[in-house]
Amino acid sequence: MKKLVLFTSSCFLIYTSLIAQKKNGNFRLNIRKATADITIDGIGDDAGWKDTEVAKDFHMVLPMDVDLAKEKTEIRMAYDDTYIYLLATFYHSEKAKYTVESLRRDFSFGNNDNFLLFLDPFNNQTTGFSFGSNAYGAQWDGTMYDGSKIDLNWDSKWVSESTRDDKKWVFEMAVPFKSIRYENGVSEWGINFSRLDLKSSEKSSWTPVPRQFPTSSMAYNGTLVWDKPPPSPGFNFSIIPYVSSSVAKKIETDTKSKYDLKIGGDVKFSLTSSLNLDLTVNPDFSQVEVDRQITNLDRFELFFPERRQFFLENGDLFANFGYANIRPFFSRRIGLGVPIQAGARISGNLNNNWRLGVMNMQTDAVTETGLPSQNFAVVTLQRKVFSRSNIGVMLVNKQSFNYQNESDSLRVLYPQYNRNLGVEYNLASANNTYNGKAFFIKSFSPNEENNGITQAAHLQYSSKDWKWRIEEQWVTNDYSAEVGFVPRKGYVSVNGYLGYLFFPKRGKILSHGPTLNANYYFDEKLNRTDKTSYVVYDFAFKDRSNLDVFVSDDYVELLSPFDPTRLGKPTLPSGTKHQWNAFGFNYKSKPQGIFTYGFKGRFGGYYADGNRTSLTSELGYRFQPYVSVSANLNYNNIDLPQPWYTNTFWLIGSEVDVTFTNKIFFANLFQYNEQTGNLNINSRFQWRYAPASDLFLVYTNNYFIEPFEGKNWGITLKLTYWLTK
Repeated sequence: MKKLVLFTSSCFLIYTSLIAQKKNGNFRLNIRKATADITIDGIGDDAGWKDTEVAKDFHMVLPMDVDLAKEKTEIRMAYDDTYIYLLATFYHSEKAKYTVESLRRDFSFGNNDNFLLFLDPFNNQTTGFSFGSNAYGAQWDGTMYDGSKIDLNWDSKWVSESTRDDKKWVFEMAVPFKSIRYENGVSEWGINFSRLDLKSSEKSSWTPVPRQFPTSSMAYNGTLVWDKPPPSPGFNFSIIPYVSSSVAKKIETDTKSKYDLKIGGDVKFSLTSSLNLDLTVNPDFSQVEVDRQITNLDRFELFFPERRQFFLENGDLFANFGYANIRPFFSRRIGLGVPIQAGARISGNLNNNWRLGVMNMQTDAVTETGLPSQNFAVVTLQRKVFSRSNIGVMLVNKQSFNYQNESDSLRVLYPQYNRNLGVEYNLASANNTYNGKAFFIKSFSPNEENNGITQAAHLQYSSKDWKWRIEEQWVTNDYSAEVGFVPRKGYVSVNGYLGYLFFPKRGKILSHGPTLNANYYFDEKLNRTDKTSYVVYDFAFKDRSNLDVFVSDDYVELLSPFDPTRLGKPTLPSGTKHQWNAFGFNYKSKPQGIFTYGFKGRFGGYYADGNRTSLTSELGYRFQPYVSVSANLNYNNIDLPQPWYTNTFWLIGSEVDVTFTNKIFFANLFQYNEQTGNLNINSRFQWRYAPASDLFLVYTNNYFIEPFEGKNWGITLKLTYWLTK
């Protein structure tokens, strides 16, 4: 184990030395102060655009990154004392209808004719902002992190319009300087532009980006050169109050409906032009989109992402420490069935090299369960090193106080404190070919049995033809992260993959190739407990449809009792060993069609020499651009010996998304889960009557399937307003 850790650490040091200058530093776009007023109308004929420099001659990324784009694109930018302006014109040679899902904000990139701006105000090639639109004007905005990823849950104040004709579509936007974070006195920002034209199946970028990377890859940004440093946003102060009225009823326990009126809100201060203070009092998250239900046949807890707005800006500072399955901090642990009284958060860039995140949240006590008041505090600090890598530290503290009584049982159930202290190194080479991570975390608790450690590291390589990754993890059985997400403990794992792509010169197939995957788990004495090995062969077609097939070999030695149906039936005992093989496929149709579809299947063995068949279909139809209808069906059949016998699970979901305009939305979600015996309906009306200000009307209802009767229901009316000074 120690030798493996030493080898992985050595690899990090070797590849960190592969440092180069900014890859596309010679792509420079000059931005000047507008000489006349600019009106955002999606036409672009204002006098203020006449003397602006043009970014053109885009480079093709897909289907192949070997030439200039066939579809012509022109980008112009300007600014004044308040706004950054952008005008984009997209010409097309193909005579076909535009492809869009709807007018919904933060659309799916691959399913729309669209344009995206990637803005890196600190020129650190790691963090930034993204803005954009599809061809019918649906807005896109998000924060960028990890060098290419985008969190679309972030919303900000900005305006845009788009127009279309038979030869082109035009997008025009204005982003207030106060809506983004940047360093004062800096006259060069990182920037890039991306276009997806589904009529020609062409994805293009202003700067050349290798096809194996997303166009959002900040390692390949160009440079936005200001004629003078952008104006200081000055004192930036925003108040976002809300008022919410609701009626709800828990039919199982209550005979009367419960009425509730809540008032609260958020406050935002700009401590500097790049560091923000957020305050929240009596927050309400009733308008947040509900989670998608899942048929759970896994032995461990499932992960559901954070969707609450307060936790999202610079959220990578807090949420990305560790791995997806080893998180010392997971914000959804805060306020889980418990009222949040208030919270404060400082996050952002101290300068080009340092980033800071500090969060403090206070929850109320719950008399019925004896849960005391709890305070959640997180501090994280990140330092950029080399060209795009960074070193970070994090401290997480959960503190309980004001116990209702001092009984030992309450202090065991709700420990006085739980703390995690960790350090990590994130590797990102200058050209993004090598990426990796290494971290170490220690937990602290009054109970000595919860004072453990976790350590992990990986290194991965991506080129046009080859890709590979090697990773190791170690989580001790006494490691504890009460505010984190660590579904499995007491193991050592080694996993990785190796893949290769072929590129035919002719035919409908764009690329194809195999990927070999292997995952091994051991207990802390290095006795093997789990193994999954599988080979995937992937086919990518020129029309953007995709097919992959796989075969797998699985082995599991149960370390704790497990019900393979998760229906409350008898369990398989600890120590029993299970092995099976399986095969399957996954097909997704081209996104250009009005009717889209996908099919996925898995056939093979299961626990106790049983068999499992899983079939999934995804169907979608669009009445462009106003209505999008989709249905998801998942069927599982598990055939086992007694006492489980044969069990079937249906999971059916249907969504009807109506977008009257790009500011008025009506989303409806229906979910039927046979495994949990639940039928769920959620309808949400949203009117964005002013930038970042909304009126919500939300209806939810849950039913028991057998016998079919009501479970709980609720209606909420919520009004928010974003006031900036």
